[in-house]
Amino acid sequence: MSDTCLFCRIARRQIPAHVVHEDDEILAFLDIQPVRPGHALIIPKQHYPYFEDLPPTLAYRILGLGQQLARAMKTLYRVERVGFMFTGIHVAHAHAHLVPMHHPQDITSTQYIAQKDLQFVMPPQCPAEQLADTAAQLRQALAGS
Repeated sequence: MSDTCLFCRIARRQIPAHVVHEDDEILAFLDIQPVRPGHALIIPKQHYPYFEDLPPTLAYRILGLGQQLARAMKTLYRVERVGFMFTGIHVAHAHAHLVPMHHPQDITSTQYIAQKDLQFVMPPQCPAEQLADTAAQLRQALAGS
């Protein structure tokens, strides 16, 4: 684990997070700047800079939890799709995003945008009380699946 990596510090509980799931190898928690309510991150507790650095068995565990969370999110948020993607744009620690998709634009690629040189802004930070409620709902939905 890295002393400076944000996600390593969250995994060590040095930084608080609204945890949805935790086991010996992975941690799922809510994004504090959600694209949509329920937007969650799944990280390995051990530091791997990028998803291609993950051992395959660990990547499968993250994907498996993502599938469980997606099923819970579909029911909880009444959406047809949940986006799942590994990224490393803002934090160089392998992490998957799960976003309940209410619109196709909730997760998109700039390849599909005609206007070039767009400026992107981070979504606003979600209030802690709302994140706590959302995390509790997702934990309950996971327990029921």
